[in-house]
Amino acid sequence: MSTRIWHEHAKSRRAGQATWTAALAGCTALVLSLAAAPAEARTGHHPRDTARQTLPANDGWASHGTGTTGGAAAAAERVFTVSTWAGFRAALAVEGTAPRIIRVKGTVDAVSAGCEAFAAPGYDFDAYLETYSPENWGMDTDLSAEPDDSPEGLRRASAAEQDTSVKAHVPANTTIVGVGRNAGLKGASLQIKDVDNVIVRNLTFESPVDCFPQWDPTDGDRGNWNSEYDSAVVYGATHVWLDHNTFTDGEHPDSAAPTYFGMLYQQHDGQLDIVKGADHVTASWNVFTEHDKTILIGNSDSEATAAVDRGRLKSTFHHNLFEGLVERAPRVRFGQVDVYNNHFVAGDDYGYSFGVGKESQLVAEHNAFTLPDGVSTGQVLKRWNDSPLTAAHNRVNGRTTDLIAAHNAQNPDVPLGSGAGWTPTLRTEVLPSRAVPSVVDRGAGAGRLR
Repeated sequence: MSTRIWHEHAKSRRAGQATWTAALAGCTALVLSLAAAPAEARTGHHPRDTARQTLPANDGWASHGTGTTGGAAAAAERVFTVSTWAGFRAALAVEGTAPRIIRVKGTVDAVSAGCEAFAAPGYDFDAYLETYSPENWGMDTDLSAEPDDSPEGLRRASAAEQDTSVKAHVPANTTIVGVGRNAGLKGASLQIKDVDNVIVRNLTFESPVDCFPQWDPTDGDRGNWNSEYDSAVVYGATHVWLDHNTFTDGEHPDSAAPTYFGMLYQQHDGQLDIVKGADHVTASWNVFTEHDKTILIGNSDSEATAAVDRGRLKSTFHHNLFEGLVERAPRVRFGQVDVYNNHFVAGDDYGYSFGVGKESQLVAEHNAFTLPDGVSTGQVLKRWNDSPLTAAHNRVNGRTTDLIAAHNAQNPDVPLGSGAGWTPTLRTEVLPSRAVPSVVDRGAGAGRLR
């Protein structure tokens, strides 16, 4: 990610971008006033207490129906301030589904003891590499039948220990909010599973590192390392609001990972997954950065999965910064997904932003893209399935661009059609795309919620 345009953008963003771009001069007075308004004026109730703010009306799919209030109405005895992983999980485990608020102070580390703490007795990574090398094992058989006392069996046991240790299950009617500018979860996997009404705000998520990836020699033509643990998973859950968070690989970027058997030793999965019939999700004012497979909406094309996902997975992404990513921002199956007013900043490793998957109904409007030399506009869309989408009023490097036409010109054998078949109505603060980079870069991410 060494191109001049990416580094100049990142430097400007980190410096705070004290001035607005000249493009903002053409915005209406209403847009300017909305963009400059304090964060608390743009959120829900209780503007002086971020822990008790609720999702505003009409703010994306999570505002549909009953809306999303999280733990805003929590009684005093169900408000917890935590600064350790044990304390965080204990607060989640308090009995009952009455509203609760968990205030996270500082960085809560789920793996402070290191990967060695999860390793099963006898597990030896060098023995694993020698046993399953292509020279010794071949490339035709996976490792699923390996016994418990084999290197793969010991890896499975170690992985199971990590799984139990780093996942945190969020109950219904919960708000999790970072305190101040430096709150976060490190190495943790937040599981928002089969519950309703959850708010997560103002946290930096440093992606969990899978200490024990599995080698699968049958995955693709060359085999592959497969890892677990997303930073946050919305699984069968409804009415979820993720706001002003930062998702990053932090101290463990893929660029620092070694290679074994000719393949990257991949220790990351996704940053955010919305799967298994999840519905009514809004992700607003977040930063997603330094990652490969970023956001997955719908995790399979199978008919069994389709039976659960059809008519669900309705999600909104607005005013997010997607910076230095490779792909899936997001990749979509089945859902009606509204993506507007986001800023996408590509680096040299860029693959694509929007993955158009099976029966997806993606609307992507009023977004801005900053692409370096060598990355074409035709890469923004990736066709995984012949599903039409709506993509209007987007700008690439400051120029209004038809993303579908650009894709089809570059990929004439796999064209995409226009028209997602629905029109989003649950939107607030729709800015013209020329205003998006300055507004989003100044306001998105953890530590910018007041």
